[in-house]
Amino acid sequence: MKTWQGEDTHRPPSSPTMPWPLLPLLLLLLLLLAASGAQTTRPCFPGCQCEVETFGLFDSFSLTRVDCSGLGPHIVPVPIPLDTAHLDLSSNRLETVNESVLAGPGYTTLSGLDLSHNLLTSLSPTAFSRLRYLESLDLSHNGLAALPAESFTSSPLSDVNLSHNRLREVSVSAFATHSQGRALHLDLSHNLLHRLLPHSSQAGRPAPTIQSLNLAWNRLRAMPDLRGLPLRYLSLDGNPLAAIGPGTFEGLAGLTHLSLGNLQGLPRLAPHGFHELQGLQVLDLSSNPRLQWAGPEVFSGLGSLQELDLSGTGLVPLPEKLLVHLPALQSISVGQGVQCRRLVREGTYPRQPGFTPKVALHCIDTQELGARGSNTL
Repeated sequence: MKTWQGEDTHRPPSSPTMPWPLLPLLLLLLLLLAASGAQTTRPCFPGCQCEVETFGLFDSFSLTRVDCSGLGPHIVPVPIPLDTAHLDLSSNRLETVNESVLAGPGYTTLSGLDLSHNLLTSLSPTAFSRLRYLESLDLSHNGLAALPAESFTSSPLSDVNLSHNRLREVSVSAFATHSQGRALHLDLSHNLLHRLLPHSSQAGRPAPTIQSLNLAWNRLRAMPDLRGLPLRYLSLDGNPLAAIGPGTFEGLAGLTHLSLGNLQGLPRLAPHGFHELQGLQVLDLSSNPRLQWAGPEVFSGLGSLQELDLSGTGLVPLPEKLLVHLPALQSISVGQGVQCRRLVREGTYPRQPGFTPKVALHCIDTQELGARGSNTL
């Protein structure tokens, strides 16, 4: 039957269609869900927990994180899934780790291993020899007193944590990893180090690619020989360094961050002591109450320095000629909550021939400002 407009009233209603502008948004949402990792649990060795992270379109790729912490020394060797990326064996009272403990299906593809908070006093030279993809290794909070010479040569490590052990002497060459140029972040803080042996080129291996080195809270009385390392960050906080003078930082021109806070004993800064650090951007000398001025020439050569922390030191008041030696300096911390910033006074216009802008430090007590309700300097 036709209506007066000629329309067929018996035709079935058409199915609803999605407005075309919403289609790209829906497709984008599906792609984001497919790309992000979704976590699920899976059957695991008794006492352990296995979390699976899936990636890719239709969850085509998965990695497993296995947590076997706090179960006791009987846990090793523990079987793990073939796609395990990270294994946590911390807090198990383990007394030894050798090649047999870290062997079997799933271990060869590990990228992260946590052995912290155990009772390890030594390592087998071949303990990690089969972990050809290991990038992160945590051995902190153990009782390690020595490191075998080639402990890490088989793995492409980029992060090694050896803090809170009992290491007294370590060779830099021990960290010549199979990294193929990848930067290594090394934490040796809170040990008993009184000596750090320099890398020996006679070993036939290139120098370790250590870019970040934490030597805080050890027993170093002199600056260790770190020449040949591509260091960018170095912390020597809490060490009993006796003096810092010319040549102390020889070979570390690429260093950008240096921390010398809480130095034990009576540290002495000699003129031109930082002269080799021409690329240094941040220098922390905080919490050294007995540190005294030896003249503004102490900071000569630091042409790239932007931040200087002198809070908790005896280096106040600041000498007038300080900024002459620090042309790039932007801020100085000189006390608890006291921040000084570089201020350039341009003078009047038009400028007179030969005019040089005046540069000074403008200091503000940020705590006092906060009490007044101000959020800006």
